[in-house]
Amino acid sequence: MTVNNIDNLLHETRRFPPSDEFAEQAVATRELYDAARADREGFWADQAKTLLHWHKPFTQTLDWSNPPFAKWFDDGELNVAYNCLDRHVEAGNGDRIALHWEGEPGDDKSFTYAELTAEVKKAANLLTALGVKQGDRVAIYLPLIPEAVIAMLAVARIGAVHSVVFGGFSAESLRSRIDDAEAVLVITADGGYRKGKAFPLKPTVDKALENDADGNPSTVKNVLVVERTKGDVDWQHGRDLWWHDEIAQVDAEHVAKPFPAENPLFILYTSGTTGKPKGILHTSGGYLTQVAYTHKNVFDLKPETDVYWSTADVGWITGHSYVVYGPLANGATEVIYEGTPDTPHPGRWWEIIQKYKVSILYAAPTAIRTFMKLGRQIPQQFDLSSLRLLGSVGEPINPEAWVWYRDVIGGGTTPVVDTWWQTETGAIMISAMPGVTTLKPGSAQVPVPGVSIDIVDERFRTTEPDQGGLLVVTQPWPSMLRGIWGDDERFVETYWSKFGPTTYFAGDGARYDKDGDIWLMGRVDDVMNVSGHRLSTAEIESSLVSHPMVAEAAVVGASDETTGQAVVAFVITRASQADAAAHEDAANVLRAHVAAQIGAIARPRQIFIVAELPKTRSGKIMRRLLRDVAEGREIGDTTTLADTMVMQTISKSMR
Repeated sequence: MTVNNIDNLLHETRRFPPSDEFAEQAVATRELYDAARADREGFWADQAKTLLHWHKPFTQTLDWSNPPFAKWFDDGELNVAYNCLDRHVEAGNGDRIALHWEGEPGDDKSFTYAELTAEVKKAANLLTALGVKQGDRVAIYLPLIPEAVIAMLAVARIGAVHSVVFGGFSAESLRSRIDDAEAVLVITADGGYRKGKAFPLKPTVDKALENDADGNPSTVKNVLVVERTKGDVDWQHGRDLWWHDEIAQVDAEHVAKPFPAENPLFILYTSGTTGKPKGILHTSGGYLTQVAYTHKNVFDLKPETDVYWSTADVGWITGHSYVVYGPLANGATEVIYEGTPDTPHPGRWWEIIQKYKVSILYAAPTAIRTFMKLGRQIPQQFDLSSLRLLGSVGEPINPEAWVWYRDVIGGGTTPVVDTWWQTETGAIMISAMPGVTTLKPGSAQVPVPGVSIDIVDERFRTTEPDQGGLLVVTQPWPSMLRGIWGDDERFVETYWSKFGPTTYFAGDGARYDKDGDIWLMGRVDDVMNVSGHRLSTAEIESSLVSHPMVAEAAVVGASDETTGQAVVAFVITRASQADAAAHEDAANVLRAHVAAQIGAIARPRQIFIVAELPKTRSGKIMRRLLRDVAEGREIGDTTTLADTMVMQTISKSMR
């Protein structure tokens, strides 16, 4: 039986209602849905008042007078870091563990809430001493070490804005983000550990901060460097500072000042269809409300007893919302891990769960499918009995992987919550509620209470069951993006132009099933989802054609059993490549070129050197046909091509 047939069978036959015991003790209840339906704005106001500390209480919940520009809790004031730290200490929970950190080489460290608060206070004083003030932007380029969390919270504490850049991105990608945000400070490390080796980070920052091609310097005044690997680094005196030296000189006390609820909290860059990354802007009060609310209810959090682990890096939105802000706002105990799941052995994740008695695990389907391939005998070597809830994030999870995750990792009893959301939405939008929802493998299921979702056709009509359509959000939500940094026009055009300024179009396709549950069907634009990370086809194409060897390039996302989608490129070279060996050499050079320009995550799985590309008479590349080739399908309709024979030529060149 094929995987697809297995998935279809599971789709039709498998249902997992909550156990009576779980339902009786569940955090989420049906009353949440009732309250949100009865008064949506009142519901969110209650969540904000219940979950957060407000230095100045708000009197207006939502200002939607100028859509799509929303303001939530606009006249209220709070401090995000105070909500994540100080108030738990003041409530008598200072001795509770906030973070268990596990380094890839096996070193570890735990921080209580009192200890983490003390570290963030010192870091806030250090940033202030360096001249960082409210509204300034700080770039953070770190491995997943405690200082990454401390730095984010310290920036938030003083009302500044952080832009976290994933440590796998190149110098060019880092510089573009620094320039766009006009960052005044970079916080980095000498390096980190990944796949059993130390990798450098400071040299990438040095290269990123060189004068650009026009001789323009960066906006960065200082570089704070955390010592992690003790690798050799170049040093620019007057600019570069060791974190440990500077932090030792500052005062240990810092009072958290309140800031307006709409004070910018962070910019996070995500791929766009134009090739230029978009700086997604999130603010404070609404964002923190929804990440705390969803973290508590979707994960059935009981902070006194649970140990929570989201395996995401802080360079992605999941790391912002469900590693830093949601868990810490809720006073949770959590695990963070620096390295890869297979280092030094393929059971590393399960070893960590056993060590810290993790009870809630939030991971990506890519990782789950990788573990499936390795076999259940590996996790079965470890005690995973502490796990009581599993989560999935980043891309749709196929039913077979869902069931394997529940049965092998969750012991056949643990609920699995499959969550849909985006960098732009800030927090979970669609998910089962454990203890309430009858779980269905492969379906994201229903909008969380307080969120309004629909699946519509091109004429904005709600689709019938099993008829695919476009996923839209029809009402504003607290954690929604407030704009694209410095580009309101692009913000409106990208997200609010298709159906008007009050309807957010997510860029994803979806369908309802006969029960009204939602099934995600992937992107409908030119953005790929590779291992849960969004990559722009245009950005990778731009990188390829920047190489002097390349005349033209087209990139598609092809289905991949492990990563969901993989990058596949079709390239026309300037010089004729006569033989297969030359094609292979050229492909290897270009794969390395993309990795160097954008980052290893964008490295194409395959590059095919072709003589021409399929184009319409108007010159548009028909990527749909290239996707057929990349996925080994029968090639679709070619009648609109300027040259209907071109696909035969491409197919022959790939044999």
